[in-house]
Amino acid sequence: MTLTTKRILILAAIILTGFLLGRLAVRALLNLLLGGTLFGGNLL
Repeated sequence: MTLTTKRILILAAIILTGFLLGRLAVRALLNLLLGGTLFGGNLL
C-alpha cells in the first residue's frame, strides 16, 4: 500500500467521523431546543 493510498484512506475515515459527529451534534442541539430526548426513548 503506497503512502498516497494510506493518506486517502485516513482522510476518508476522518471525513466520515466528522460527518457523523456533526449530524449527532445538530440532532442534540435541535432536541435541546425542542425539549425532546436525544435517542427517542423516555429517559425519566
